[in-house]
Amino acid sequence: MTVQLLKHKFTTEQYHLMHEAGVFSESDRLELINGEITEMSPIGKKHAVCVARLNELFFTRLLYKVQIWSQNPILLDNGSEPQPDLAILKRRDDFYAEGLPTPSDILLVIEVADSTIAYDREIKMPLYGATKIPEMWLFDLNKKAIEGYSQPSTTGYKRMQRYEENDIFSMLAFPDVNFTWQEMF
Repeated sequence: MTVQLLKHKFTTEQYHLMHEAGVFSESDRLELINGEITEMSPIGKKHAVCVARLNELFFTRLLYKVQIWSQNPILLDNGSEPQPDLAILKRRDDFYAEGLPTPSDILLVIEVADSTIAYDREIKMPLYGATKIPEMWLFDLNKKAIEGYSQPSTTGYKRMQRYEENDIFSMLAFPDVNFTWQEMF
């Protein structure tokens, strides 16, 4: 006799109702990915330092041009509400109080990884591309490399550019604002 396990896919509405009902504690680090509630890895020192550095760089370079959404949820579709390390958003007067940012609000999403690189590359990157977020940067803290993804498609992104030591690069939305690999690490 074979036992078949049922896997339930949750909608973002169900996920929010569970939060409101107290199913999860405030300290739980969770995100909804493709209908599945996923526990996020704890944030280590290298990760925290990199995110803080990126926050400051984007803040100083793009002051009053964008809103920087750090480790907050974004709404991709009815089954996905990830919490990227950074999302660079179109500026809105209400600071997204009327609703979470959606793909049309997002200029760039950034994931910083030391222990989650495979998950971010194999699960989250294709999800961001499939929902038409124009650009994603994936920071590999162990290899000190940045993968820049662009040209979203239904399966992820068509283009990947790897940035390493001495490279200079920019966001698609702000091609005149340059960043260097050295200042990122």
